[in-house]
Amino acid sequence: MAQSNIKVAVQKFGNFLSSMVLPNIGAFIAWGLITALFIPTGFFPNENLAELVGPMVTYLLPLLIGYTGGKLVHDQRGGVVGAIATMGVIVGAPDTPMFMGAMVMGPLGAFVIKKFDQAIDGKIRSGFEMLVNNFSAGIIGGILAILAYLGVGPAVEGFTDILVVGVDWLIGAGLLPLTSILIEPAKILFLNNAINHGVLSPIGLDQAQETGKSILFLLEANPGPGLGVLLAFMLFGRGAAKQSAPGAALIHFLGGIHEIYFPYVLMRPMLILSVILGGMSGVFTLVLLGGGLGAPASPGSILAISAVTPPQPMVYVANFAAVIVATAVSFIVSAVVLKTGKQQDEDINEATQKMEQMKGKKSSVAGNVAEKETTGHNGEFPQEVNKIIFACDAGMGSSAMGASLLKKKVKEADLDVSVTNTAISNIPEDTDIVITQEELTPRAKGKMPNAYHISVDNFLSSPEYDKLIASLQNKITEEQAELVEESEKETGTVDPAEDDDLLLEENIFIGKDFSTKEEAIRFAGEALVKAGYVKGSYVDAMVEREEITSTYMGNNVAIPHGTEEAKKAVLKSGFTVIQVPNGVDFDGEQAKMIFGIAGKDGTHLEILSGIAVICSEQENVDQMVQATTAKEIKDIINSK
Repeated sequence: MAQSNIKVAVQKFGNFLSSMVLPNIGAFIAWGLITALFIPTGFFPNENLAELVGPMVTYLLPLLIGYTGGKLVHDQRGGVVGAIATMGVIVGAPDTPMFMGAMVMGPLGAFVIKKFDQAIDGKIRSGFEMLVNNFSAGIIGGILAILAYLGVGPAVEGFTDILVVGVDWLIGAGLLPLTSILIEPAKILFLNNAINHGVLSPIGLDQAQETGKSILFLLEANPGPGLGVLLAFMLFGRGAAKQSAPGAALIHFLGGIHEIYFPYVLMRPMLILSVILGGMSGVFTLVLLGGGLGAPASPGSILAISAVTPPQPMVYVANFAAVIVATAVSFIVSAVVLKTGKQQDEDINEATQKMEQMKGKKSSVAGNVAEKETTGHNGEFPQEVNKIIFACDAGMGSSAMGASLLKKKVKEADLDVSVTNTAISNIPEDTDIVITQEELTPRAKGKMPNAYHISVDNFLSSPEYDKLIASLQNKITEEQAELVEESEKETGTVDPAEDDDLLLEENIFIGKDFSTKEEAIRFAGEALVKAGYVKGSYVDAMVEREEITSTYMGNNVAIPHGTEEAKKAVLKSGFTVIQVPNGVDFDGEQAKMIFGIAGKDGTHLEILSGIAVICSEQENVDQMVQATTAKEIKDIINSK
């Protein structure tokens, strides 16, 4: 228990450090590009423009970090006081970029003003609020700036000098590659941003100011170790892992989202050795050839690495060689692990859950439809939705993937809804819906208690998004409903939910028994074929869809359906219902009601939404399981 608490505390501290830097990465890149372009050894040497370099690294970047750190603790007011306090360490140690000093004084300043605000809450006479707020921030910020100037600045400067000397010693002794023994496993625990931007970047920026580049920027950001693992899965993996590895490799290498390869490593724990050896070989290559970057590469994409590599041919050679060598070593070791280990279909979902367990966080399979589709929701679904936010620790990585996926679905559904991603600490006040991974939902609720919250097991998972799109499409006003009703009267069109052809009694099967879930899915699919809803190829697509991610929804309900590509095999919309009183195993869960679904022109979303609403109540499911006739089940569905 104590170890778990320590692990969680370290995780939170690391995430907090990285959250101060990540929102300001654009400023770091701007400084790096200006440095690469205009210093005397740059692409386009310019004495006047090069004057931007010093003030940016001395004042702009630390102040941004201090403000962001303060805002994380106490919003705008904390950010202002944090920036004032940060100015003290900047002036107190003018020869050292005060990134670490900003990470101390920004949150500290916000903490002090937060405690002051709590102490005077409700005690200020009406009409004096602005006066007290402004003067308190100014006085407290000024005092902290003086203290930082006198003590914190020099102390941080001394500590930074010790760290730099330590790094220089590791490089001189040829021991820097050994840091991969700590860095690579820590990345798998989602400490990658904390390591890179909380520890390595501040020291690296100090080195970059002196020499124009730092090897530290590439210790964590090198995409080679992860790319080697994914390439090995492409050639030697099995099942869903092999199928998903090519897409994951592109996202990792070009998009720079390293988190995507972590579950693949955890499917085979021996692959941790692959990334360690890959990382060590990459660092050794950098040391040998004199590589490094002029600024942090974030995200860790080959494109970002290229952009911030100093304009020296040999440095480009060193950096690319480090990526290639790390990839090759990691690939070779991974290939040996995959070829010599036990051969079985790799389960990405199971590995993702395993990853959460290793992180010391909650990892649970949803127990009912509401939990599967909208785990951790609070409040009613909003009447009007204008802004959806995907949130994660850093507001980059996984949430960026989820946001882009949902943006596409929103566009295809022709919905006027904004979809963006951000860090939990920066969720806008006007957000209507917040989507987070399960273990982060409590933090998101604490930040935005009045928003509607949706939890997902994986930002790449699609059922949650389809349900949300269906909910958004079904949220129409009474006036719109009246217009639809009038239109139906005039044109003779019928709402799909009221179309009797969607569910016929002959497509409801009572008292079935299956030995495997594939047998049950094929039965449901063949029933769709016989009913004239789909072509025969749709059955295999239903089985394939199940291999990608389980269609078990909780509450003893499964809703197998085809893949996105199988839509062309759908002849018309409809579904079948199979009652399995004794249950059939769906990845450790017992499905007693199985709904085989085929939807044309988006109708499947309405079917899914309707079934989800009905089956979100265990009582409804129990009634269907206990029904003795097809008509009884159909009546239950229609009545709900």
